Amino acid sequence: MAKIEIPAAGKSFECAADDTILRAALRSGLGAPYECNTGSCGNCQFELLEGEVISLFPDAPGLNERMRQRGRRLGCQSQPLTDCKIKVPMRDDYKARILPARTGGTLTATHDITHDIREFRFRLDTPNPLLPGQYGLIGADGVNGARAYSFCNVTDTGGEWHFQIKRMPGGACSAALFDRLKPGGRVSLDGPYGNAYLREDAPRDLLCIAGGSGLSPMIAIARAFAVSEKLAGRALHFVYGGRSMRDLAGEDMLRELPGFGARIHYHAALSAPEAEWTGRTGFVHDAAKDIAGGDLSAYEIYYAGPPPMTEAVTKMAIACKAPAAQLHYDRFY
Repeated sequence: MAKIEIPAAGKSFECAADDTILRAALRSGLGAPYECNTGSCGNCQFELLEGEVISLFPDAPGLNERMRQRGRRLGCQSQPLTDCKIKVPMRDDYKARILPARTGGTLTATHDITHDIREFRFRLDTPNPLLPGQYGLIGADGVNGARAYSFCNVTDTGGEWHFQIKRMPGGACSAALFDRLKPGGRVSLDGPYGNAYLREDAPRDLLCIAGGSGLSPMIAIARAFAVSEKLAGRALHFVYGGRSMRDLAGEDMLRELPGFGARIHYHAALSAPEAEWTGRTGFVHDAAKDIAGGDLSAYEIYYAGPPPMTEAVTKMAIACKAPAAQLHYDRFY
């Protein structure tokens, strides 16, 4: 067990040899900055002042070579070899509301949602709750490193975690899950993580925007919204984007919720639709803008999907008067 000190903040915590500095900090209740947790966004970078660490992902895109030469490291990919002193900008808003924990999981069921999205349900060895909109890390046999996937279920006990996962061309982990993992099979699980969770105290209607497997956290938020007493007087607009009709998803899940059609509304947009499609066309961020009437300042906005989509939604929302504090998403690549 290594001791990690943050001298400027007057904080320290312990990190197991097989854990990462970021995740150990979060497990200790500290507000270490992060988003993707897989080495891509660069938000968890820190400066190594003393000590020695090993990188689990030496070529991670979250750091360039110049940053590495200046002693920068990624917290989500760094394991300590000795006690360390680091410099990192701590923030209270990154403190975990539910401390993330590592456990094992057993696959109990799967369900195909589209041609390339499947729901996976795992029973946890040690239950841990989650917040709607958060994600967990899955480690599969034969795959180097864990992958981040968002939860789609709502649970107070955390006995099960459900994920809606997209098969990625060439993706080692999604191939292991889709092609080799069967009910009764085992994975490692770690979480919950993420700061794009449902804010029940926000006095605004909700706009949920999703594309691809971004469906999963938006479904979780919609499910929690439907039963939230605090949000009983609010409306939710769920906007899902795909290329063609076979990519569409989500409406059947929302129809099962109380309030569908009254305070929960589903909208779909296709960017390359078939001739028989009679719904909205174009990109999902443009559809969301039209649905909101061009002014997003009155909405609490949650979104998830491919990086180009989330970038387009962010630019659109800011241009349409949405304050940054009302935008909720975790960057994935």
